[in-house]
Amino acid sequence: MTRAGALQALRAAFADAGIDNPALDARLLLAAAANLRREDLICEPERELGRDELGRLQALARRRIAREPVSRILGRREFWGLALSLSPDVLDPRPETEILVETVLATFDRRRQEPLRVLDLGAGSGAILCALLSELPSAFGVAVEVSPAAAALARDNLAALGFARRSSVVVGRWDDALVGDFDIVVSNPPYIASGEIENLEPEVRRHDPRVALDGGKDGLDAYRAIARSLGGIIKPRGAFFFEIGAAQGEAVLKILAAAGMADLALTRDLAGHDRVAQGRLGAADEALRKQAPWRKTKKGLVLSSESSSARSPSESRAAAGSSRRLRSASAKRSRLTTSRETSSVGNTLDQLAAN
Repeated sequence: MTRAGALQALRAAFADAGIDNPALDARLLLAAAANLRREDLICEPERELGRDELGRLQALARRRIAREPVSRILGRREFWGLALSLSPDVLDPRPETEILVETVLATFDRRRQEPLRVLDLGAGSGAILCALLSELPSAFGVAVEVSPAAAALARDNLAALGFARRSSVVVGRWDDALVGDFDIVVSNPPYIASGEIENLEPEVRRHDPRVALDGGKDGLDAYRAIARSLGGIIKPRGAFFFEIGAAQGEAVLKILAAAGMADLALTRDLAGHDRVAQGRLGAADEALRKQAPWRKTKKGLVLSSESSSARSPSESRAAAGSSRRLRSASAKRSRLTTSRETSSVGNTLDQLAAN
């Protein structure tokens, strides 16, 4: 079978299976099975595929017809023009999440060169933080992720893109691992109502981790948890940005308003659906932060850029104490150089957010 013939057969099979974008999926899988570049398909369409190439292609095609996403099959996804690795432990980044990145960058357009501190809650693969660090050259980012396996992948993606020295990945939940001062807080939390998950497309329902989808009975549990802690982590000139479900805009804004947040707004995606909720600290929270620092210490793990193995709690406490002593001797440094999970979450984020 020729390359052109295989491409045509794949397109037809995928279309019959009800798969969106059958032509694109066919081209990507053919390229992967035969180790081809796009120009190879254009310049030599009549070249015959070898037996091994056909065998690999058939195996990949069966997986796609069974509704496994191409990004899962290939183990990678492009987001914001960046190549990211994927695993079964993380949500597959969606194109609409780039709206969140665009909203952040538009809001901080005049501050892009500043040493901003970015906090990504429920970071998954690290897609959002990677995108922001690629556009904010002096920023330092902290990713918080409840799954150690997902946190490890986020660290690997950050390191692969050259952001290891400008990032740290912390294992913890958003409602128990938050301290410090951040200019930007972002999150794409689970926001699907528990009862709606079984109605999702097979590509999502079968292959995205449930913990990254399930937002509780009404899909809003994560927003409630995050809203309770926002007053203690955002700088007075900072702002937060959350991805939301298409019909959740008003409900999320109500939660944030009840938590004392101000300047609340919604941004729509290209389909006209509410996609991002944003805001800032309210006056009461700003006054409270001036009166007393917010401190809350919790145990957790911070992954280093050199190793994904976790240290024991005693080792973590010793490392945190050592870091505090070292920090006093190097207070003039404008950026930190840690990345990932093994120390007290509270102490580590406190150190990262200081300066």
